[in-house]
Amino acid sequence: MTEQQLPAWADPSVSPAALDAQGVSRRGLLCRAGLFGAAFALGSAAAPASASASASGKQGFGGDDPRLAYLVGDHHVHSVYSHDAKYTFSQQAQAAARFGLDWMVFNEHSNFGHARYGAQLEHQEILKARAENPRQLIFQGLEWYIPAAEHCTVFAAPGPHEVDLLTRFELAYDGKLLGYTDGAPDNPNTARNEAHAVKAVQWLAEQRRTGYVDDVLVLANHPLRLGIDSPHEMRNWRDAAPEIVIGMEGAPGAQGAAIPGWRGATSIRGEYENKPSANSFAGYPADAYLTYGGFDWATATVGGLWDSMLAEGRLFSVTTNSDNHRTVFDTWTNGDWAPGQNFDNTGKLPDPVDTGTPQPGSDFWPGEFSRTHVGVTRYGYRAVMAGLRAGRIWLDHGHLLDGLDVRLKRDCDFGRGVTLGGRLRVRKGEKITLYVTVTTASRANPQGILPKLAHVDVIRGAVRGPVADRDSWQAPDTKVVETRDVSGRTGTYTLRIPLTAGDESFYVRLRGSDGNRHGAGYLGAAIDPHGPIAHEPGNGDPWADTWFYSNPVFVDVQR
Repeated sequence: MTEQQLPAWADPSVSPAALDAQGVSRRGLLCRAGLFGAAFALGSAAAPASASASASGKQGFGGDDPRLAYLVGDHHVHSVYSHDAKYTFSQQAQAAARFGLDWMVFNEHSNFGHARYGAQLEHQEILKARAENPRQLIFQGLEWYIPAAEHCTVFAAPGPHEVDLLTRFELAYDGKLLGYTDGAPDNPNTARNEAHAVKAVQWLAEQRRTGYVDDVLVLANHPLRLGIDSPHEMRNWRDAAPEIVIGMEGAPGAQGAAIPGWRGATSIRGEYENKPSANSFAGYPADAYLTYGGFDWATATVGGLWDSMLAEGRLFSVTTNSDNHRTVFDTWTNGDWAPGQNFDNTGKLPDPVDTGTPQPGSDFWPGEFSRTHVGVTRYGYRAVMAGLRAGRIWLDHGHLLDGLDVRLKRDCDFGRGVTLGGRLRVRKGEKITLYVTVTTASRANPQGILPKLAHVDVIRGAVRGPVADRDSWQAPDTKVVETRDVSGRTGTYTLRIPLTAGDESFYVRLRGSDGNRHGAGYLGAAIDPHGPIAHEPGNGDPWADTWFYSNPVFVDVQR
């Protein structure tokens, strides 16, 4: 792999005059984080205090995480190496660069043609792109059809075995290729299929442990689109290899699916238009098959499935991405096959052709609408994967924010405190403060709108440990505990939110929106008085209903 280079906005040799508005804004954020130039290239010289304490087995109170810069990415992008997509690799990579992505994952659909031909062909394109543009972090991945369940993104760190890992995994563990798709409770194949999914993530963990690959991560995609990812399955994957299975899409791609007058009167953002099937988990209500403010019901419901997993006291992250197959209003269409060729014997679709006429599509380009921000101390592939594993993640739609930094500190401490994905150790009854530093949007988004943040919600939930019922999807002690009206505030500002540690451990997470569409949350106004709501079918303009979400910070209370 070629030596990685800093992106232009982080490179002191690049004049500010040579940057676009987004680059100028991001350089400002990097400078405020104290990581500009060499500090970002080399990373923090000192290990965070919390990491040192953990390594030594001696945990003190508080915590002191490193300064972070946030890299923007997308772990769910398709190209002509997926049987149902249409864009070339270079079209997707160029779009990602145009919309400011630092990292992206090409996670092509499993297919015999992909495993035998396409994965290697794409790998050659990726190696070439890495050499020609070392400022862009491009991962190769796979969209795994989970036995008895939905899809996952699987991707590895660059190295000599990255593509071999993916193809071996695809042929040995993919539910579609094996025919392991049954998931109904009364189906005799279901137990075997679910067990095979667990074996799959354990196998990946073993490849990392033995050093066959430097790193590998798994994220569940669009978990409630079909309702076939049951709560116990998600817990099983997480528990089988928590260092590998790190989370799920909090918001799916296909965010342009319900633009009024575009795709149809029944369209829902995310293409969540499915009804329960025999393989769907019977414990999900009918409303679970919708998106709320563009977010999956599992994430958008305060006190819902995501919170029920966090309430066990274990990190499980959320992301967002484009899932780009076919961009809204785009004029390209799939090319024609040469005689005798098909996906099974080539692993690659014909290159697309520009018709000049808008074609059907539900997606946005990578980085155009959905963005996952990952906190890192340096620039590079392993840094992104380490940030994802640590849970230093926040996400936004419509470029709602330029920046977000979250710190939770004991009032008696003077350090930096802990940030997203971290753990703060405190005494019972101790006073702590949540510091939320917001940098508002400084430029129009790709739709020509200058986004404006209207409110920031603080969501708090009790940590009660592992659940007795692994199909539980509710956390009844989680609710919105404070809302800050930030309408009209611009630039960079810090909200200081006092908290008190009670008798039990807890977590806090953040959410906010442009304030255009909200109402009582799914579990009632007493839990969530102004949460995201489902739009009318066919009337879901994504640019008019944008939200940000953050990962949690955990507070471990010692009595």
